[in-house]
Amino acid sequence: MSSDAEPPAVFESALRSLPLVYRGKVRDTYAVGADRLLIVTTDRISAFDVVMNEAIPGKGQVLNAMSNFWFDRLAPLGPNHLTGIDPEQVVAPQEAPQVRGRAVVARRLRPIPVEAVVRGYLAGSGWADYQRDGRICGIALPAGLQLAQQLPEPIFTPAHKAPLGVHDENIRYDQVAERIGAGLAARLRDFALRLYERAAAMARARGILIADTKFEFGLDENDELRLMDEVLTPDSSRFWPADLYRAGISPPSFDKQFLRDWLQQQPWDKSPPAPALPREIIEKTAARYREALQRLTTG
Repeated sequence: MSSDAEPPAVFESALRSLPLVYRGKVRDTYAVGADRLLIVTTDRISAFDVVMNEAIPGKGQVLNAMSNFWFDRLAPLGPNHLTGIDPEQVVAPQEAPQVRGRAVVARRLRPIPVEAVVRGYLAGSGWADYQRDGRICGIALPAGLQLAQQLPEPIFTPAHKAPLGVHDENIRYDQVAERIGAGLAARLRDFALRLYERAAAMARARGILIADTKFEFGLDENDELRLMDEVLTPDSSRFWPADLYRAGISPPSFDKQFLRDWLQQQPWDKSPPAPALPREIIEKTAARYREALQRLTTG
């Protein structure tokens, strides 16, 4: 039986005290003056770039808590977008419950239009690319690697950040350099690799393998590169339990792969509208998110 104190799921925020800037697949962003943003993490969930019709209760708080955990732990490696301002102080008093535990006040940055993906293991679209020609984003890998096998070293495999509802596209590093300049591309790659290597070591000590993850970055008014959006959450990363890991099979995961697997079994063409999610799928997905937070942030 669920607790009476358990807050209701938030599919969409409805703030009136601040102007809405953008509503993404999961986050609603509002302007706080000219140089700050209020980012509200809702309980929406997407798969195959389609937002599901049902919310996952508590998911927004889990993602917000996990991102804040990693922003804090990774701050020595480089700056991020957080301001430290209490989100409840920038909205009307009656709107505080909508942002409590699920929002941050961030610097307004100029986003870099590249998904900074780092892979430590062979999975997902990287596995599909490797099977085709032995490469990921133009990077040649040793022959004979198995599904889920750890790579000789982490690799930076960027993706073009596509509009909402359109699949991101893997691109080569030289294409990133052409789009944003060689100097900025190198800073982006090196920052992302540093973050992954530190986070992967921390997670491994807690019994979780970070197979791959994507970071997002933006430039501030001084052209300083800052980590932004979310970081190392089940929405942006592939988390595997170390004790169940074995190369050659797809390990169970703490991310939304569980939801994707269920959707793959449905008669659905991966375009809106999505199939209705059964209560069991919603509850099990929520449980996986909570377990990922507990494993990573305690002990």
